[in-house]
Amino acid sequence: MGLRFLKIAVVYFFIAVCLGLVMGIIHNFAFASVHAHLNLLGWVSMAIFGIIYSIYPKAAETKLAKIHFWLHNIGVPLMQGSLFVMILTGGESLLPVAIISSLLVVVGILLFSINVFKIKANQSVVSKQDVSL
Repeated sequence: MGLRFLKIAVVYFFIAVCLGLVMGIIHNFAFASVHAHLNLLGWVSMAIFGIIYSIYPKAAETKLAKIHFWLHNIGVPLMQGSLFVMILTGGESLLPVAIISSLLVVVGILLFSINVFKIKANQSVVSKQDVSL
């Protein structure tokens, strides 16, 4: 699960950087909120999820982790896609999609939080020698 999150995080990073580049080239920053959310919910958050699940592989094997993975990976693209279209068209026809997909992300993050609090101190795959300088 950790590696899956890391690989998807890199995809979001690439998409967000490309969006930022296009906005800079055309001098139109209307999609700055989409760019920011792709970076924070896509790249940064998913990379952190991936690192945590790599350090604590037992947590990555839980049903909570699997549900979290799918909620986040369904919610983020739907939320950002609908927001992108609403900004592009100036309409609010996709507002229900944006709201529901945002709730999927929130529930996914709640499940991740619960999963992290269930981690026992001795579950780490990383030894103390690995982190000492």
